[in-house]
Amino acid sequence: MRRAIELATRNVQANAGGPFAAVIVKDGAIVGEGANSVTATNDPTAHGEVVAMRDACARLGVFSLEGCEMYTSCEPCPMCLAASYWARLDAVFYGNDSQAAARAGFDDAYLYEQFRLDRGQRKMPSQQLLAAEAWESFAAWIASTEKIEY
Repeated sequence: MRRAIELATRNVQANAGGPFAAVIVKDGAIVGEGANSVTATNDPTAHGEVVAMRDACARLGVFSLEGCEMYTSCEPCPMCLAASYWARLDAVFYGNDSQAAARAGFDDAYLYEQFRLDRGQRKMPSQQLLAAEAWESFAAWIASTEKIEY
């Protein structure tokens, strides 16, 4: 946890991005780390947790982080929490909570509120198009004998 906090603080001091960083640990050793680089890379998905998961997966040569834990300087936002589940992390430990993030100007409450609404009530419209044609990719997946399940 101290390494994640150190990375987050250094990130701010270097004006490299927001005050967020994370490390991925397997068997007591750091196998990946990352700091927020949203503004440095013009990538809205470059949150510290996502950067750390990408680093760990690259270093380990895997797409699943089963057997690993994440230590992050702040409670993950909805995107990072979802990514943590997709990565199959065993656990997530965090320093600051979402209320502390809100006090610093990072408020994820809006996102959680939007997710609870029906699609038609959300601020950003979304609409299904070409469902029958889109199913073709799933049909190809189901039929494939070469796929790598994840």
